Amino acid sequence: MLKAEITIPIHGMSCQKCVAKVTAALQDVAGVADVNVSLQEKLGKVMVVEPGPSRDQLLDIVVQAGFQTVAPVEETEHETAQNSVEDSSPSIGATGTSTFAVYGMTCANCAQTIEKGVARMAGVSLATVNFAAEKLSVMYDASRVESADLIARVEDLGYRATPEAEEDLQEGRTQFYWLIFAACLSLPIMPLMWLAPFGKATIYFICGLSSIVQFSAGLTFYRSAWKSLKNLSANMDVLVAMGITAAYGYSLLALFNIFGLSGEVFFETSAMLITFIRFGKWLEARAKGKASQALKSLFQLQADRALLLVDGREEEVSASQISVGDRVVVRPGEKIPVDGIVIEGDSAVDESMVTGESLPVEKSPGAEVTGATINTSGRLVVEATRVGSETVLAQIVRMVEEAQGDKAPIQRLADAVSNWFVPAVVVVALVTFVVWYGPADAGFLFAFKMAIAVLVIACPCALGLATPTAIMVGSSVGLSAGILFKKASVLENISRLQVLLLDKTGTLTRGEFSVTDMIAVDGVSKEELLRIAAAVEAASSHPLARAIVQHAENEAVVYPSVSDAREVSGYGLVCTFDGAQVVAGNQRLMEREQITVASFDQQVNAWAADGKSVIYVARGGQAMGVLALADTLKEGAVETVARLRKLGLKTIMITGDRRAAAHAVAEKLGLDHVEAEVLPGDKQAIVSRYQEQGRFTGMVGDGINDAPALAQADIGIAIGSGTDVAKETGDLILVKGDIRDVERGIRLGRKTLAKIKQNLFWAFFYNIVGIPVAAGLLYPAFGIVLKPEFAGLAMAFSSVSVVTNSLLLKRYAKRL
Repeated sequence: MLKAEITIPIHGMSCQKCVAKVTAALQDVAGVADVNVSLQEKLGKVMVVEPGPSRDQLLDIVVQAGFQTVAPVEETEHETAQNSVEDSSPSIGATGTSTFAVYGMTCANCAQTIEKGVARMAGVSLATVNFAAEKLSVMYDASRVESADLIARVEDLGYRATPEAEEDLQEGRTQFYWLIFAACLSLPIMPLMWLAPFGKATIYFICGLSSIVQFSAGLTFYRSAWKSLKNLSANMDVLVAMGITAAYGYSLLALFNIFGLSGEVFFETSAMLITFIRFGKWLEARAKGKASQALKSLFQLQADRALLLVDGREEEVSASQISVGDRVVVRPGEKIPVDGIVIEGDSAVDESMVTGESLPVEKSPGAEVTGATINTSGRLVVEATRVGSETVLAQIVRMVEEAQGDKAPIQRLADAVSNWFVPAVVVVALVTFVVWYGPADAGFLFAFKMAIAVLVIACPCALGLATPTAIMVGSSVGLSAGILFKKASVLENISRLQVLLLDKTGTLTRGEFSVTDMIAVDGVSKEELLRIAAAVEAASSHPLARAIVQHAENEAVVYPSVSDAREVSGYGLVCTFDGAQVVAGNQRLMEREQITVASFDQQVNAWAADGKSVIYVARGGQAMGVLALADTLKEGAVETVARLRKLGLKTIMITGDRRAAAHAVAEKLGLDHVEAEVLPGDKQAIVSRYQEQGRFTGMVGDGINDAPALAQADIGIAIGSGTDVAKETGDLILVKGDIRDVERGIRLGRKTLAKIKQNLFWAFFYNIVGIPVAAGLLYPAFGIVLKPEFAGLAMAFSSVSVVTNSLLLKRYAKRL
């Protein structure tokens, strides 16, 4: 008997009771083998035995049960309001979490100012700013605070926030234009000083050029410094503003002999400082843009237009106008605009964007398709089931954005230093001036220049960029490989793993069983054993049950329907057939039902030694026989375990199989240890046991079925299906479902943490070495003096070097 899965939309459900009601209605239909209804997805997946009910008949059953198969108007309007993948407007759910793009920040201290200012608002529970990504994430009580209030608060602090990111190319161009403007006015100053083409009047011309630069290209530093001081904090621009004001102000006073000042002027110092810092900011903006490039490229995958089917006519509309329940036509070579179900047509779809599989997948009516994948051959009519923010693409984008907006624990060190950094530098600059001017008797001008150099070489920006830029690049590298990190802390903490628990079925093995052997007791034929076994197992969706039913169908064995079938989790099935109780399951079930199966022990032990699973069948309290089923290891499973052990991890397999069978599989895989005969509900307890031993524990399994164990683990790694990543429980989601990505994800996490530590080292090292050099520490012994303008250039390049070092992570993608 052939089976087919039909997916139907179901609207109007509000709770699990509704799910149970529609499930029961569909299960009562003749020819329906299995029903799976999702409240979240508003979908029902119905497995029918052909010839069975048609899709239209199933839709009628849903309507008769009191539900709808087309989205109600109010639901459609709600979907339409959020149906653009690029719409990152703050979504207020039960937790009231919103994300905003923030503009005007110049260093990590600006980010802290916004964090503290927003966090103090009544009703706000948490505010986090990612300086590198220029994003503000806020958790708040939606009944007390609105998104407009949050935006207004950011503006009160002197910055600008928008619900969605604006095109950042304009900002990059603006930075570049200001750089060119400042350079054109600053660069002539040096030759003018040497050549003096206008005689004594040359210095006034230089003063004019410097003044223009000071109050045009340099105005941004004054604005930012004022914002910072107004909020009772001090950012990098306070130091820059002090430095350029000191250099320009002294030169201006000396030029016009004001307050009795006269002598050497150095207008070139302030002008070149502004130019060099502008240059650094431009390079930094370019580097940060490259760091977020992978996420931006995802947006471009989405189709802009769609062919909407209206009364049999094809009407071209914007993809953002498609609502759940609409039908769209997808021609060969076009992108599928939404997630949906194929209604008409047969084709092959390129799903490499989601699964990484290079070969197109055949699609026919009833099959699911994912938005942004490409229809390669035939014409398809697709009914939309998820649009806008609910599509797979949008879920992936949202998850990566959240990870990039999150703060890694290691960043707290940089934040703590940034709090007192600027005041400390001002104190060092004053001490530098006093020491050189007083005890060292080096003269006012020398001491003054040393103090200015100290002010402008100090850079809290490098500290602020060290962690978030590495997180951005690391998560982007993972994204391109189908490895999704839910939080920044996961990228850091995954390197601490000591023990890794791996679920067997579906993780290490394919979960595609086949019946290899059968033994029946005297008086029972193998065909009768298979018939009864299939009748019982038809009531279950367990991989072993499906394999037995499939084997019966392949052997053309007709099996009857049974009544009162109930599944005993971790044991098997119990039902009634011809007035007698029939059970099918493992040895634990036989022991529970007090059924003797000792006569099969010799053969069962031999099967177990080969790693096979065993299902006993009994009727009326008497054993009928036993079936052996074999699963195949996933491609790359052995290689993955070897690599995990090479990383220093203890690898442990969790399975419900008999101990002998479990050890046989573990031996093939090369695992360190086995937890066998584990009931599904006990996996979480096993994770806890290893944690209680003081070991940092990870769990790899199905993101839905193994949810409790994954949630308990320090790092939960979900082998995903690539169809609904939002449903997956786990800190790390492997979209492609490739077991080898487990080891790749751990390696990527370790590499990212190493890059963060490198960035922090160089940021601290730069300031620890740079500030003393700028203060003139090397002058007495070596005669080395760092001019203020070159100190400013060094400061600018410190941030650029940190971002560039993070970008080197991109090269690691080739080794994943």
